[in-house]
Amino acid sequence: MTILNMFKCNMHLNKLPRLSSLIYHQNVKYLASYEKYAEHKPIEKIRNIGISAHIDSGKTTLTERILFYTGRISEMHEVKGKDNVGAVMDSMELERQRGITIQSAATYTIWKDHNINIIDTPGHVDFTVEVERALRVLDGAILVLCAVGGVQSQTLTVDRQMKRYNVPCLAFINKLDRLGANPKKVLDQLRNKMHHNAAFIQLPIGLESKTTGIIDLVMQKAMYFEGGFGEIVREDEIPQAHRAEANDRRHELVEYLSNVDETLGELFLNETAATEQDIKGAIRRSCLKRTFTPVLVGTALKNKGIQPLLDAALDYLPNPGEVTNYALKENHGKSEKIILDPSRNGNKPFLGLAFKLELGKFGQLTYFRCYQGMLKKGESIYNTRTRKKVRIARLVRLHSNQMEDVESVCAGDIFALFGVDCASGDTFVNESKLNLSMESIYVADAVVSMSIQPKNTKDRDNFAKGIARFTKEDPTYRFAWDPDNKESVVSGMGELHLDIYAQRLEREYNCPIILGKPKVSFRETIVSPCEFDYLHKKQSGGAGQYGRISGIIEPLPPDQNTKVVFSDETVGTNVPKQYVPGIQKGVNIMCEKGLLTGSRIAGIKFRLIDGAHHIVDSSEFAFQMAAIGAIRQVFETGVWQLLEPIMAVEVIVPEEYQGTIMAQMSKRRGVITGTDSNDEWITIFAEVPLNDMFGYSGELRSCTQGKGEFTMEYSRYTPCTPDLQEKLMREYQESLGHGVPQPQQQKKKN
Repeated sequence: MTILNMFKCNMHLNKLPRLSSLIYHQNVKYLASYEKYAEHKPIEKIRNIGISAHIDSGKTTLTERILFYTGRISEMHEVKGKDNVGAVMDSMELERQRGITIQSAATYTIWKDHNINIIDTPGHVDFTVEVERALRVLDGAILVLCAVGGVQSQTLTVDRQMKRYNVPCLAFINKLDRLGANPKKVLDQLRNKMHHNAAFIQLPIGLESKTTGIIDLVMQKAMYFEGGFGEIVREDEIPQAHRAEANDRRHELVEYLSNVDETLGELFLNETAATEQDIKGAIRRSCLKRTFTPVLVGTALKNKGIQPLLDAALDYLPNPGEVTNYALKENHGKSEKIILDPSRNGNKPFLGLAFKLELGKFGQLTYFRCYQGMLKKGESIYNTRTRKKVRIARLVRLHSNQMEDVESVCAGDIFALFGVDCASGDTFVNESKLNLSMESIYVADAVVSMSIQPKNTKDRDNFAKGIARFTKEDPTYRFAWDPDNKESVVSGMGELHLDIYAQRLEREYNCPIILGKPKVSFRETIVSPCEFDYLHKKQSGGAGQYGRISGIIEPLPPDQNTKVVFSDETVGTNVPKQYVPGIQKGVNIMCEKGLLTGSRIAGIKFRLIDGAHHIVDSSEFAFQMAAIGAIRQVFETGVWQLLEPIMAVEVIVPEEYQGTIMAQMSKRRGVITGTDSNDEWITIFAEVPLNDMFGYSGELRSCTQGKGEFTMEYSRYTPCTPDLQEKLMREYQESLGHGVPQPQQQKKKN
């Protein structure tokens, strides 16, 4: 059955009353073109966009409206609907039950003869890797902000991720209908908190319950959204009461654009009136360069402002041909950047990036972005990391958890394949001789750990299957065996992150789980540079083991204190190059578990300077053991300290609780970094050690009579206090049955 016929059948089955006849006929026209979606449109008519924001800003509701107005779905459902259906993009049962997005979901649609690939991402900080890998493969984004909450903690995180991958964005201030909506304040926060060169290109007509439409400052028109679902867009003159503000804001828009766009700047200096096309061109040019952020307004829940937002995505966000993408080619130990060709004619070799893995009902599903060339069903591709060959039996496009087969994909397309054995971030090509790879996806360190075990021993097989699947799909979800406490441990981005996977093990693998108390993922690092000179020598008959290395272990700067850097600075052949990987492997092994508290070692640079080898007894393994011995040596002679994760915390409470909350933050070793008042509510910003935030949710509910709420996200690692470090070291040694260790601070520095 074709997509169009499926749509008509769905419309017939009691769904026509929910959709006006006007939008029905428009959608039939648009849906007819879905049949030709795979007939590769020119690159100018493609957009790959993501929708990202802080939790509860309305991302999924916005996506639902976009799919409805573009004819992709025939009826709208709410994130927490009374009919228990839920939004299309929240396909997981847990998502619909909790009313939050847990996994990013991909879909595609058509608007004004443009193909738009959309990825809806989670807003909760615990699932930030979903945002990370989505932005890695997208060309543009819509940053959704709540008209009441404004710029919040996860908004700042998403903004950093967009900067990391150089993704241009539109800002959409949503929820104009909410009590306390204040888009002007949100614009100020965009400028001051996020340092965006931003200006309104739209203004609201009324706020809260009086929201009736929007003013387009570029076209100088008022827009009203009529019909049962806001599907009829009526343009009119700007109301008299709003003309003065509209003129002022349009002048401000031109001024902000003139600061970053030379063409419009000349018109501004010459006091020449800018036309609609002048302003549109300047917005597009500056938006692509990330020097300007257009700010749009609306309310997705009340069906206002969505169609102009879609128009803005076409007008101002880049097509794949306007984004420069690189592949890395190894050349004599150095990486050379190769610019990829985004042409959709298939003349260049295929190159694609696997950015997400997911187990579906038909087996493992791997999400791809095609960056160059063309891929057809039946062809073979190669993993440039493993060199494994894969034959493509089936190519699909995704609409949430539904799949639609296609015969081929081209540069700029987002698609999925079945049965591909790979890791997230692997690069694939269609010519085995191509030794290219793309920059992988940034994966943050886990900050919380819990012990985990199946409630019933008979479920161990299902437990193992589920853990293997989830750790493969989500690189921030990690599983390990703790030999000291003889227990399995999972680590992740927060308590919710680990709790969600425990629930999924029970729901999807029929394996009830027992989770232990959350534990903070501390790190161990060196305080000052310390030299080492270690000889590993072993003779037990036959070939022996011999490896000697010398160098320095030194601390990395604070902004790199979660990394481990290995630097080979040897000259000559005292340490043959074929043994250096063994040394690096030994360093990595030792960094998995330090000696202070058994935490990972981080924030160090291991500088290999010299050494010695034996012509017979040396081997890669011998030098690996030498590296392990060298780090143990530095543990004895160097000064080490513990690092703990600091969280950026936002607490929103009625103003009368301000003093109470500040006292709570101080009691938990927090530092207040700012406050923001809005009517009778106040937002308190603080930086608090994660170790002191456990149990805060219940305390906040209790002291505010359930009126307060808080969010937190990882900020950075900083040194523990000496008292806390000694306490943690003592507890660790006691758990091992050892005596109380000598305080690290009393050791003599090298």
